[in-house]
Amino acid sequence: MVEKSQTPAGGNGSAGSNGHAAENDANDEALRAELGASEDAEGVVDVPSGADDLAGELADVELSPAAPAPAVLDDATVERAVAVLLFAANEPLTAGRLASLIGGVDATRVEAALVACGERLRASGLPFDLRAIAGGWQLFTSTDQDAVVTRLARVKKDEKVSPASLETLSIIAYRQPVTKAEIEAIRGVQVGPILRALVDRAFVRVAGRAEVPGHPLLYGTTKKFLDTFGLASLEELPRDAELVRD
Repeated sequence: MVEKSQTPAGGNGSAGSNGHAAENDANDEALRAELGASEDAEGVVDVPSGADDLAGELADVELSPAAPAPAVLDDATVERAVAVLLFAANEPLTAGRLASLIGGVDATRVEAALVACGERLRASGLPFDLRAIAGGWQLFTSTDQDAVVTRLARVKKDEKVSPASLETLSIIAYRQPVTKAEIEAIRGVQVGPILRALVDRAFVRVAGRAEVPGHPLLYGTTKKFLDTFGLASLEELPRDAELVRD
């Protein structure tokens, strides 16, 4: 009787299994290469280079809080800001300039705050006035306290205007723009040195050139002139009838 040779269990099967495993490994490697990912021994997938940075940026976008809306200032806050700026300033401030310094408000609200500040000062009885001057607004001490204030701060000597300078300045204020020759024709004397001094002290400025032969310089007054003499504009200059003495 011929005995059949027997193949050990799993003999041919093991060879087939190894072949399939090798093929599967090759396929996995190709897949990983195509997708740009690899798997380590512990089964952890490595993310392609740059993916972490992208994920971080996306996380930042999702988690970043929205920018807060600008705070809306109430009327009382605007009024207080206007008052402190006028108190600290040494020159008139326009409504537009005040709005820019405060921020978050427009000139219309500032103008309303100026009116409120003026009314509050008058009602308080404090010796301060809020006046429109030289195109802006400025705080002044009340006129009934002039004598007291004068004791504290005397007018500087270099700010005094001589009668000759005041006469020349008056001609420019009323006739501007005016040439040097026209001023001299009215005064009857040379005004070169006086005119130059008034320009140096910023009471007078060059306002252009006259459309006549030689094109002489034209002169006019400045904002400092209005501020020094307490005028809101040239319209407040005394008229002829007001200058007549009894």
